[in-house]
Amino acid sequence: MVDVRADFGGFLGRKTLIVGEVGSGKTHLLSRFLDYLIERGYGDGVTLIEMAPVHGGVGAPVEKYSGNVWRIRYLRPTKVYAPRLMGRGPQEVLEYAERNRIELEPLLSRFEQEPTEILLINDLTIFLQAGEPERIIEVMELCETFAATAYEGEKLKDDKGSGIAQREKRALSLIKRHVDQVITPTLNL
Repeated sequence: MVDVRADFGGFLGRKTLIVGEVGSGKTHLLSRFLDYLIERGYGDGVTLIEMAPVHGGVGAPVEKYSGNVWRIRYLRPTKVYAPRLMGRGPQEVLEYAERNRIELEPLLSRFEQEPTEILLINDLTIFLQAGEPERIIEVMELCETFAATAYEGEKLKDDKGSGIAQREKRALSLIKRHVDQVITPTLNL
């Protein structure tokens, strides 16, 4: 269970970033917000862009926690890689990050062409490993309500010398300046 005491009504009309360590409850919290939106009849105005890789117990798509993904516009790439976990060296890590950017860019473009009032993104940092934060900010400005999860922690700091950890950190810092609130959930053990 996530103990964040989130007032989901306070997410509406605002830009929210949910950050934290692996396993801290970020995706679970985003899933609860999606359920809240569906319960209140916002389903037709919601887009969820799924960026989370699933690899070695790290990462989880929103659909793991909520069947409501099938009641909204759910955009998911064919394949998402976990660059730090799959890459054997810096070049391979960067190649996986770039493949992710290439897979995710059309989903961002689709949202740009057909925006909805509410945009949810799960695991935004996957895009930021090779993509530009300004791209996310542009897309974020097209909706009234924005909520996204992003990794921020120490467990995945080993990027095998690729520099993506530092790139993520800088990009996330920029995005934080464009949101109304940053939330860090903690698991209630």
